[in-house]
Amino acid sequence: MEILLKQLGIESLNSMQKKVLSLKLQFQDLVLLAPTGSGKTLAYLLPILSLLKEPGVLKVLIIAPTRELTLQIEKVFNEMNTSWKVVCCYGGHAFSIEKSAIKNKKPEVIIGTPGRLLDHLSKGSFNPDTLDLFIIDEFDKALELGFQEEMKKIILHLKYIKRRMLISATKMEDIPDFTGVENPTLLDFLNSDRNEPEKLSYNLVYSKEVDKIDTLYHLLGSFKEGSSIIFCNHRESVDRVGFLLSERGVVCETYHGGQEQLVRERSLAKFKNGSALVLIATDLASRGLDIEQVRHIIHYHIPLDSETFVHRNGRTARWNAKGEIYMILNEKETVPNFITEHFIPYSLEDKAIIYHKPEWTTLYIGKGSKDKISRGDVAGFLYKQGKLNKDDLGVIDLQDHCTFVAVRRSKVKQLLSLVQNEKLKGIKTIIEEAK
Repeated sequence: MEILLKQLGIESLNSMQKKVLSLKLQFQDLVLLAPTGSGKTLAYLLPILSLLKEPGVLKVLIIAPTRELTLQIEKVFNEMNTSWKVVCCYGGHAFSIEKSAIKNKKPEVIIGTPGRLLDHLSKGSFNPDTLDLFIIDEFDKALELGFQEEMKKIILHLKYIKRRMLISATKMEDIPDFTGVENPTLLDFLNSDRNEPEKLSYNLVYSKEVDKIDTLYHLLGSFKEGSSIIFCNHRESVDRVGFLLSERGVVCETYHGGQEQLVRERSLAKFKNGSALVLIATDLASRGLDIEQVRHIIHYHIPLDSETFVHRNGRTARWNAKGEIYMILNEKETVPNFITEHFIPYSLEDKAIIYHKPEWTTLYIGKGSKDKISRGDVAGFLYKQGKLNKDDLGVIDLQDHCTFVAVRRSKVKQLLSLVQNEKLKGIKTIIEEAK
């Protein structure tokens, strides 16, 4: 266990993770309720390792409502650096590639979105009869998004399942019959002391204009450090705010469900690696994304309900970090009744407005892991052909068919000149600054 935690960069487990691990899977059904950002993914991934005893035998099926969450679960599993194999399946990804990966890798764990997993089961991509455990992560979100029928049909395929786990960040009045969950062991950490008052500060910012863009611009300029996620209620608003901030020189990215996957992947990569310190997003970003060191959450639009408010705020103060919550209100708006937290007025009048360009920028490389490219290959290429020092190279985000690399902004022009027409691992590929 110590080795696993060291690989994950974690000193110790929290109380919720310890409790789940202590059960040693000695249950038929388990319902785990815990806040966003509390480490639920690791809480259920650690104990499933005890089920994986025979290479190539599928034992665990994990259902997640969004592509982003499936990829996050896969990332945490791979970071544990065990010998066990995992395949991730989701819509928008080539079905044939996933089916081939399942056939050739013979994974012990499969993670996927409901619709795509049902497709694989219907077409015989894997045999569900060896499964011991199925897990539905963000079960509340899966119901909210209308995946009841898909999940019901998936569960009908799981004839020999022994254990079930439902993971949720909100309480459920009733557990639907289709899950097969009866008299579950309940672990409720929703009211634990994880979100102690000192971990989150709540700030109210008043906009003199109905259009809040000037106030948002000044608010962002008042921050001395840390990254920010700005939440809007509509895709069009995300695009508008992103455009207006960019026009004013703010390096920012946008993220919503109307974008192509590659655009969303690029935006997340740039935000995670520090090339952009501001991400404007719809509530698609309020769940399933684990981004370290987000300091500020800004409610540009008032959240529609209590759950949305909680999940947005859950993007900061993750683990033991602290976070700052800001809500911008114009003269026609008030704090909704469902928000009970105490907000303190935050004045911009005495705040200096200073913007700093991020130290990093992001390169796009048109090859990824499916092209037999590794992070080591990318790093070696940029050190040798690009003449970079180790301090000039940041996060390498290796994806299936492309790679995003953080490079010190002051080095990027020279680097692109040096690697022009060079081959990466003998392969000619596009290498350019990600736009």
